[in-house]
Amino acid sequence: MTGSPLPRPRPLSPHLQIWRPTLTMTMSIVHRITGTGLYLGSLLIAWWLIAASSGPNAYATVEAFYGSIIGKLVLFGYTWALIHHMLGGIRHLFWDLGYGFGKLEREWLARATVFGSITLTILLWAVGMLVVAPR
Repeated sequence: MTGSPLPRPRPLSPHLQIWRPTLTMTMSIVHRITGTGLYLGSLLIAWWLIAASSGPNAYATVEAFYGSIIGKLVLFGYTWALIHHMLGGIRHLFWDLGYGFGKLEREWLARATVFGSITLTILLWAVGMLVVAPR
């Protein structure tokens, strides 16, 4: 029997072997991860509120954890996730309004989200540390 072999079926939808990772694609993934992190981080707020209503011993335990190095790192990460997710939401709002679909605009918005979230997190923590710092 002569002839060519049967053609391979093409994928029905794009997948990772076709698409090259871009900043916008990465930002979409990070936006989903930070959204999940915010759900988990809500437990931190709930723990703090429950401890505050449970009495001084429970509150002291939570404050001791939040005041530790690990606690501060967790809170710093939560703050970054919150700000990053908010800025990503603003980026999506621009898209919903019909703006920012050009290649350069998409890249600029993605970079602004990264830079803005890091800058605002550091600024917020710096101001917070100055206000809370013992005198």
